[in-house]
Amino acid sequence: MALCAASISHNNTPRILSSSSNTFSQLNNQKKISASPHFSLLSLTPRSSLSRSSFVSQWGRREPYSLHGHVSCSVKAVLLDESKEKLHLPKGDMWSVHKFGGTCVGSWERIKNVAQIIVQDSSEGKLVVVSAMSKVTDMMYDLIDKAQSRDGSYVSAVDAVFEKHKLTAMDLLDGDDLASFLSRLHHDINNLKAMLRAIYIAGHATESFSDFVVGHGELWSAQLLSYVVRKNGLDCEWMDTREVLIVNPSGSNQVDPDFVESEKRLEEWFSRHPSKTIVATGFIASTQQNIPTTLKRDGSDFSAAIMGALVRARQVTIWTDVDGVYSADPRKVSEAVILRTLSYQEAWEMSYFGANVLHPRTIMPVMRYDIPILIRNVFNLPAPGTMICRPAENEDGQKLESLVKGFATIDNVALVNVEGTGMAGVPGTASAIFGAVKDVGANVIVISQASSEHSVCFAVPEKEVAAVAEALKSRFHEALNAGRLSQVAVIPNCSILAAVGQKMASTHGVSATLFNALAKANINVRAIAQGCSEYNITVVIKRGDCIRALRAVHSRFYLSKTTIAMGIIGPGLIGATLLDQLRDQAAVLKEDFNIDLRVMGITGSRTMFLNDVYCCIDMVVQFVGISALLLGWSCKVMFVYSLSSLVSGCSGIDLSRWRELVKDKGEVADLEKFRQHVHGNHFLPNTVLVDCTADSNVASCYHDWLRRGIHVITPNKKANSGPLDQYLKLRALQRQSYTHYFYEATVGAGLPIISTLRGLLETGDKILRIEGIFSGTLSYIFNNFKGTRAFSNVVAEAKQAGYTEPDPRDDLSGTDVARKVIILARESGLKLELSDIPVQSLVPEPLRASASAEEFMEQLPQYDNEMARARQEAEDAGDVLRYVGVVDAESQQGLVELRRYKKGHPFAQLAGSDNIIAFTTTRYKEQPLIVRGPGAGAQVTAGGIFSDILLLASYLGAPS
Repeated sequence: MALCAASISHNNTPRILSSSSNTFSQLNNQKKISASPHFSLLSLTPRSSLSRSSFVSQWGRREPYSLHGHVSCSVKAVLLDESKEKLHLPKGDMWSVHKFGGTCVGSWERIKNVAQIIVQDSSEGKLVVVSAMSKVTDMMYDLIDKAQSRDGSYVSAVDAVFEKHKLTAMDLLDGDDLASFLSRLHHDINNLKAMLRAIYIAGHATESFSDFVVGHGELWSAQLLSYVVRKNGLDCEWMDTREVLIVNPSGSNQVDPDFVESEKRLEEWFSRHPSKTIVATGFIASTQQNIPTTLKRDGSDFSAAIMGALVRARQVTIWTDVDGVYSADPRKVSEAVILRTLSYQEAWEMSYFGANVLHPRTIMPVMRYDIPILIRNVFNLPAPGTMICRPAENEDGQKLESLVKGFATIDNVALVNVEGTGMAGVPGTASAIFGAVKDVGANVIVISQASSEHSVCFAVPEKEVAAVAEALKSRFHEALNAGRLSQVAVIPNCSILAAVGQKMASTHGVSATLFNALAKANINVRAIAQGCSEYNITVVIKRGDCIRALRAVHSRFYLSKTTIAMGIIGPGLIGATLLDQLRDQAAVLKEDFNIDLRVMGITGSRTMFLNDVYCCIDMVVQFVGISALLLGWSCKVMFVYSLSSLVSGCSGIDLSRWRELVKDKGEVADLEKFRQHVHGNHFLPNTVLVDCTADSNVASCYHDWLRRGIHVITPNKKANSGPLDQYLKLRALQRQSYTHYFYEATVGAGLPIISTLRGLLETGDKILRIEGIFSGTLSYIFNNFKGTRAFSNVVAEAKQAGYTEPDPRDDLSGTDVARKVIILARESGLKLELSDIPVQSLVPEPLRASASAEEFMEQLPQYDNEMARARQEAEDAGDVLRYVGVVDAESQQGLVELRRYKKGHPFAQLAGSDNIIAFTTTRYKEQPLIVRGPGAGAQVTAGGIFSDILLLASYLGAPS
């Protein structure tokens, strides 16, 4: 003992490494001393001078084992002189601290599992902090509420608490251990009933009375666990931390630890109860006056951190029911990942902003001594967990952690905006504002002020905003009446999103990336805050946008899958082909390109099918609820993973059977309901509607969709070739927002016509002329209209092969080509209406009024001679006939007509249904730039639409 004391006094550093083996070997030797009344540890070290009966139940401690064995006279002399020399508490890396929450000790099976974890820890000293059993603290608070309300049912509620612990003890203990525990449990319950009776009569409970009552749950769980640990063969003592942890109330429902006094009392406690394994109560403590109190909610984590600091532990392990700290809430972001490491500052920031990490105060005690905190899953021991520590550095001194570690959100907040010209340059204004807020006890979460000092904006919990607004209006009544302040405005229904990362500090482009991701998800930012430490960037957004915003920024920084909710309008030939292509490529896109395309709805003109994600949520919640009843609430983990599975799987239509679903489960089509459904899933940050129709009514909705933040992709030419003012309005909206509108397939099906034209213009080239064969149908017809073949026969052949519209007049009229010409003309900067384009129709004048396509086809042969003459004249001149569209940018006009070209011309060398477009520009003046390829057919058109979808994904953050 003297040697141990000398070792400790010789090395007085915060981490004492040399004293452990001496001290703990003495503990082992004491177990071997021969039996004698003089060598009983309890006879040598009397119980605490604190009167436990003043606030602690009359729980004695299990007597130490008898001391057997031979020891030298010198050791005996030391032990007999124990009254003069106390056994000192060793400190340093020999200690590991474990904290087990209520879920971890929620049943007798879980308490046994916790005991096994403790036994398997090879640390020389183990200090275990436990919470009350799951739900017990809530039950204890409920007792107080019932008694204060003079609700006599508190008596039966106390009996329920007793029964819960009695049954747990009967499953864990036997013999003397069980009898001892139940005796003490009866004693405590009787004391509680007496105290609650007093509260019932008074109708009021003081804070110290309440703290005394609720702290019993920890006393019982610590006792139970210590019994089980001893049954497993370990020397173990339990600690009522009200004898050790001393705190000072600091207001705002918080307490500050008194480390000096606590360390002194821990030394005294250990000198009386030396043990290699200590099970301590979490959550509870005492004031300087030995009045019982608590560390408030999440206090058990705080207890573990304080104890870790007091013994200078090697590590503090917080055991919970998740695998570690996620990069975002996995219930909201299915792609959230477990973070292997966090710095103290990062954990602090994330916990402050609502992440399920630790209470911010928990981190403070361990930071003082660089003690790492490890978050682990008690139900998944192989999982490595998350280490919270000082960040590692490489050889160059650079931090190794990733740029942004995680994202956290706080819901149900409101913004308060105080503004007025009279605020600028007036000292004390901010003090007056926040003084008024303090007076009503409100918590300010975020503060933002413009440098002009014209306004101060801050966020408070929504439940407190009414009192804050009233206090501010009262405080600034005169300034408001005089006009020095213009308003005290409240913006309700807000959420806070915080991006946290220590390496964000002084790193260029982090804010730009964050706000770019939010903009592309059509999220409006209402307020911004960033401290000079640059460890977090905080934005205040609309509550309804919170999940979409969280998923958008997480996807951008973590390169998780870029997820897009899709609605397919028009499952006809092209739409159906697109759906089949999506089905065939979905897995490859997800695995190889990090693109997750989820079709949320399919609608035609009469029937639509919507994937019912809300029904899926109900199913998952019901499943988890039933599982929780059957298996116990380790199902919190199951709930997280079930919601993740829901987000990643249930929220998309099964495209392998979409035809069956539309047919069997479709409902009456309603385009507005369809839009609301596809865009209404807040789990998915990006929405696109794909219009595969040729319907002008659908096209008229584009502006509203884009305004709502919905991306639009379409082969429908009606919007871009419609009235010029509507087209200009649509394009202006597109340019002003981050919402995308892609329409490559409107002109060349799968050919890159629009993108080529834009590339030329954006690089400074000037368009002189665009000329081309834009119709795959008419290309096929005139490529095969040769020799002696009749024109009507070629048209019939094209119709039979599926190249024409159901009514071939739609192709032969030239209107479709005219629409493509007007689209290209407008893209080139010409302000033309469709009516400005002269069109040579190939439909004979008398047949334009035919009642049906069948009637038209029957009468068309009567006009074959006219077309045969035109062909013969061309052949006689060595030419071929081609139906072309022309944009003449220099003369500001366009036209559509049947023209003759020499057989050596590129237009004369087409085959099948190929399109060809020639761009004559200032760069490509002598030899035009030619784009040629298939310009008709469902496969290539659907492929062009698909290409636009992937382009959208790349713009939204998918890796390129």
